[in-house]
Amino acid sequence: MKQVFSFLFVAFLSTSIFAQTTWKADPAHTQVSFDIVHLGIAEIEGQFGEFEGSITASEDDFSNAEYEMEIDVASINTGVDRRDGHLKSADFFDVENHPKMSFKSNSSEKIGDNKYKVTGDLTFHGVTKPVTLEVWHRGTVENPQSKNLTSGFAITGTIKRSDFNLGANFPEPMLSDEVNIEVDGEFIKQ
Repeated sequence: MKQVFSFLFVAFLSTSIFAQTTWKADPAHTQVSFDIVHLGIAEIEGQFGEFEGSITASEDDFSNAEYEMEIDVASINTGVDRRDGHLKSADFFDVENHPKMSFKSNSSEKIGDNKYKVTGDLTFHGVTKPVTLEVWHRGTVENPQSKNLTSGFAITGTIKRSDFNLGANFPEPMLSDEVNIEVDGEFIKQ
């Protein structure tokens, strides 16, 4: 009897330890955006409208979460069609040859209440580089309309476009090398 109990206890612990929950980005309530400084005097903002994102964790506080995002680069929108067309060209993202952008985390470190430093690989424009992002888990609620368990996240970071050979013919006085990125929105428990 003790052996059966011990086996069941270990099996329960193993299931609890390894039980993973996946949360998927709700595109209707999530934005993937960026901003860059033009001519050293004005911040230009844009968004990507088509993307898929997921967060997988076995801890309720997301302290061991894994983050993944894939973005359709052609969905870029800065509010100016001519600029969007130029950004899709070989001068910048070269969407024809590099249609996707992706991020996959490989570590997460708690740095405060519901705040984490997440490191992973960012791939776009044919280049993969490690980047570190800050994640703020805003909380988890039951959506009163859909009844889905939903978590809110703000994910921010800064990258250098030169690291990804993006817009090499446009020097820093014209466009800042640093680009701020942000994913802000809701992820639904699956």
